[in-house]
Amino acid sequence: MLGLLAYWNVFNDPNFLKSFTFSAEMAVFTVLAGFALLMPTVFLIHWKFPKLKPIIETCTMLPFVIPPIVLVFGLIRIYSKPPLALVTSPVLLIAGYIVLAFPYIYRSIDTGLRSLDLKSLMEASLSLGANQTVTFFEVILPNLRTSLLSAAFLTFSIVMGELTFAVMLAWPAFGPYMALVGRDLAYEPAALSIFSFFLTWVSMALIRWITYGFTSKSTLSGGAH
Repeated sequence: MLGLLAYWNVFNDPNFLKSFTFSAEMAVFTVLAGFALLMPTVFLIHWKFPKLKPIIETCTMLPFVIPPIVLVFGLIRIYSKPPLALVTSPVLLIAGYIVLAFPYIYRSIDTGLRSLDLKSLMEASLSLGANQTVTFFEVILPNLRTSLLSAAFLTFSIVMGELTFAVMLAWPAFGPYMALVGRDLAYEPAALSIFSFFLTWVSMALIRWITYGFTSKSTLSGGAH
């Protein structure tokens, strides 16, 4: 009963819904902005500029090497003065989240593209009269659905649990809320931890279910032909 009371206290706290909703919105914007920036970039690197791969792969390691506190202070220092005073804008928070999620988005897309015969797909589509833009959206992207979903759920998990950027930029995100609850209450932090694990397992189950659905459809289509 004590455990259920902890869940009741957490879910009825107005700050819980406010922080969770805010972080979920930031996660969605981070996924969309991250895909808009990285999907064409990774595609062009594979298709046109393969010699740049080592440079980009080195850049993907930087978020692991540079501590988040250093990254956020750098962003504050650069974007706290005109003409780009973005410290009070959620745009800067989303930019920071994209930096943190950059390795995961890049690796997911890169793995998906490596599994495709990109050169053959592009040449076949172009030979049939499609331009590169049509080929990208109608041929390449549908074959990367699993990779994009994996990147999206990983990014969502990162944003929902992130603490440093949200605290230093003073935004009411879910990570600071969990830290605050953990500091002031006894049983509610355990309820939040289990809730976070539940979100993670749901994300993994969705990836598995959607991936299995795509694989089954592809197998059936291949068998029909």
